[in-house]
Amino acid sequence: MERIVLFDGVCNFCDASVQFIIKRDPSEHFYFTSLQSEKGQQLKQQFGISEHEDSVVLIENGKFYTQSTAALRIAKKLDGLWHLLFLFILVPRPIRDKVYRYIAKNRYKWFGKKEDACTLPSPEMRKRFL
Repeated sequence: MERIVLFDGVCNFCDASVQFIIKRDPSEHFYFTSLQSEKGQQLKQQFGISEHEDSVVLIENGKFYTQSTAALRIAKKLDGLWHLLFLFILVPRPIRDKVYRYIAKNRYKWFGKKEDACTLPSPEMRKRFL
């Protein structure tokens, strides 16, 4: 497993983002686990990821990426023209992350939050979740 996406498991937007990635990743570059899961907590500790990190994290080739850098590195591997979004890596990180944090800060307000239930993946998708 070279690439693992850690995501907020109670965020509707984050869940939709995972589904979006899966549909555009037929080569199965990415595996997924929620930040709140036992595996997510283990990975955060293993890689020294801040306890306060509460949105997308990409673990790739032994390194971790957060915020806009994680999102752009994920887009780079997706089918279709989504990989072109990686060009935004040329925008200075403080600017990219400011936009990212604004969306992340408002994600529950705009898209809602799951209470107890989570989406159950199909059997073929289940193998992509840790």
